[in-house]
Amino acid sequence: MKPVIKWTALALAVCLPLSAQAHRAWMLPSATVLSGEEPWITVDAAVSNDLFYFEHVPMRLKGIGEAAQAPAGGPPGMRGRPVPELQVIAPDGSRAAVQNGAIGRYRSTFDVQLSQKGTYKLAVANNGLFASWKENGQMRRWMGTPESFAKDVPAKAEGLKVSQTSNRMEVFVTSGAPSTDVLAPSGQGLELKPVTHPNDLFAGEAAEFVFLLDGKPAADVEISVIPGGNRYRDQLGEIRTKTDKAGKASITWPEAGMYWLEAELTTDKGVSKPATERRASYSATLEVLAP
Repeated sequence: MKPVIKWTALALAVCLPLSAQAHRAWMLPSATVLSGEEPWITVDAAVSNDLFYFEHVPMRLKGIGEAAQAPAGGPPGMRGRPVPELQVIAPDGSRAAVQNGAIGRYRSTFDVQLSQKGTYKLAVANNGLFASWKENGQMRRWMGTPESFAKDVPAKAEGLKVSQTSNRMEVFVTSGAPSTDVLAPSGQGLELKPVTHPNDLFAGEAAEFVFLLDGKPAADVEISVIPGGNRYRDQLGEIRTKTDKAGKASITWPEAGMYWLEAELTTDKGVSKPATERRASYSATLEVLAP
């Protein structure tokens, strides 16, 4: 794949609803439920075709490895896109340190020591604008901040479409007994408010979740759940559902294993110019245990 095309694919994976394209962005922890004193986890982060297999490009995260280590891409002089920040929130609400971060050819990786008992949240969130238009017969795409929009996007671009985007990716891991403080929503973008604790999921049982948009229940949110290991299956094994008027959804896990959950919502509510629509997405890696 040519560099320009590769980085276009990565940009779309970060800013567009993740089920809309073959490349999915994900973080995969070595474990989600741990015992013992001050255990460690290792997390892989990548954008890939096959879920949880690093074979496309690494997920670039601020503070993880050096930018120079990332695969080269983009035409000369192309403005660099902002790299999102990884937040690791400890059970008491403090920030936990990320250690041994590195970025390779196909994945980023880092370690976290769980020095407190309870549930941690690993989160990556970003907001901005996504624009597309035609220039000299060619489709052009751009993403960035509202402040840079006027400078980077032609004012009278042909067929200009602008979307306001907000995206959140989360992973939950627990040392000892689960806790709930980190599950409190921020009130920004599309978020998961668990009814069933995300580290208390079991095969054959139903889990209940509430999705919020800017802190309010979000109805008709499209939800896709895909089990890992799809490289070796003829069928994706996708579970699809949507939230009710109260933002609630229920998912019954068919078997134990790692799952990738993605939720998305397109709306014209809360949109600021120059955007004409808002696209909000949420994704999480969840581990379902054997009963």
